Amino acid sequence: MSDAYAGRRERLRENCSAKGADAALITRPSNVRYLTGCGPCGATLLLTRERALLALPDDLPPDDTGEHLLGEDLSQLLVTAGVDTALAAAEAAAQLRVGDLVVEEHDLTVARHRAVSGLAEGVRLADLGRAVERMRVVKDEHEIADLRIAAEIADQALSELLESILVGRTERHLAMELERRMIDHGADKAAFPVSVGTGSHSGQENHRPTDRRVEEGDFLTVVLGAQYRGYGVSTARTFVIGASPAPWQVELHRLVFRAQRAGREALGPGVESCVPDLAAREILQAAGHSEASPHPVGHGIGLEIREAPRLGPADMGKLDNRVPVTVGPGVHLPGKGGVRIEDTLVVRPLEEGGPELLTITTKELLAL
Repeated sequence: MSDAYAGRRERLRENCSAKGADAALITRPSNVRYLTGCGPCGATLLLTRERALLALPDDLPPDDTGEHLLGEDLSQLLVTAGVDTALAAAEAAAQLRVGDLVVEEHDLTVARHRAVSGLAEGVRLADLGRAVERMRVVKDEHEIADLRIAAEIADQALSELLESILVGRTERHLAMELERRMIDHGADKAAFPVSVGTGSHSGQENHRPTDRRVEEGDFLTVVLGAQYRGYGVSTARTFVIGASPAPWQVELHRLVFRAQRAGREALGPGVESCVPDLAAREILQAAGHSEASPHPVGHGIGLEIREAPRLGPADMGKLDNRVPVTVGPGVHLPGKGGVRIEDTLVVRPLEEGGPELLTITTKELLAL
């Protein structure tokens, strides 16, 4: 992996040279991790044409610099605890006689930007923009392997929960149990707060678990994701509690399943980002759900739970090979509940079998 990180840093150097910059100051935690393997710990990377300097707090435990050994070409600058590593790296840039330094203005606050400018005496600052985020869109096979493991962990935690008794338990308790199970199976942590919605809460977007208890006849929607070596996935499934679902539940679940399948099947290299959303949305709207979510049907995923690209109705960029994305339409009927089905997939060409499904828990309407 150290070679992979070094290759990424070299690509960023080429980007900086094209901008006429001598060096880059990387402060966004996910971008530092992408370029060095160092987990989020307040580190800052100063990347010059000749050197890669990682400024780290000096109070880190020995095993808190990331899961991977830092490359031999990556120098470390230990910074006194409580001191902003970005400021220490800016001072180092001045000492190294950097002339033009690009920074991540979208990550720096105004105060930090002023402080960096003040300490990088004689250095001209410019905006790097989201150059590293653009590099991160297409994943290499090492990254996809980590995503596969994260998906396996989430699937395992969910399958175990489905084998337990659910009636009478609260949404909040079930969400906590899922987070614990993912960690027990090797996750760094939950990729985001687990959402469990039952009854009238089912199918809602961004639902925060409450003390509502699971009852017979409820829809139960679970949205979860595990993070492994920094890489997270997202999956959503909806089930019914009891011996058999009501006809309206069967019909609604079948509809969302069809919409989600259409969105998945629309994925492919060279496909416009809006196409999966429109494919799913068309099915929902044809069934009379014109009030379907204004949010995109999916988005990129990796070191952050929401990355480029966006899969929304107005997004016109084109998908690339080896881009992990989510596809997760849903319908919520106020006062009754709803259905949400989401997967994490990797965009692949048809000659490689088409989109690679990472989250494989059944999407059937199981009666639990």
